[in-house]
Amino acid sequence: MRLGILISGRGSNFEAIANSIARGNLDAGIAIVISNRANAAGLEIARERGLPVRVIPSQGLDREAYDALLVDELRTHEVELVCLAGFMRLLSAHFVRAFPDRVLNIHPSLLPAFPGLDAQRQAFEHGVKITGCTVHFVDEFLDSGPILMQSAVPVLDSDTVETLSARILAQEHAIYSKSIQLVAEGRVTIEGRRVRIREEDVS
Repeated sequence: MRLGILISGRGSNFEAIANSIARGNLDAGIAIVISNRANAAGLEIARERGLPVRVIPSQGLDREAYDALLVDELRTHEVELVCLAGFMRLLSAHFVRAFPDRVLNIHPSLLPAFPGLDAQRQAFEHGVKITGCTVHFVDEFLDSGPILMQSAVPVLDSDTVETLSARILAQEHAIYSKSIQLVAEGRVTIEGRRVRIREEDVS
């Protein structure tokens, strides 16, 4: 499966996906890495790996106009699944319709709890005992699409926001590649808000 990775920053989830592919744990290839920020650290990681890279600056463009540029670039590279990896923009309905049920995002909370920015701090300050991360399909609303996979992370009495965030990030790296593999194997169906995963055929 040909992946299009969208980043805005350091790209640690992108790097985890690339590592899973390199280890043979994920049957996919990265067709293009796109950032809306020229200084995104993840771009250098992509270049070092010899991956196609494109910067499409978003400043000064409205959401529909920018997303049209993204769609064109992703289609040029024959992308089959779009993976958001710290992409700090809300996608438009036009973009979602261009890749129906083919856009994934990873979020550092157990959605629907704590959507939006700084979810780890939200959870920490709210005093929850368990938080975690969520891989979900993307719709045109904020962190609201159907949930594919989640991983729970306990909040320890000794935690700071930083230590909690680090443990959540480790789980993000683990479940994002697993989620992509499920989609690549054709084992995922969406029924309303419910995502159903077909058991692996071991015959």
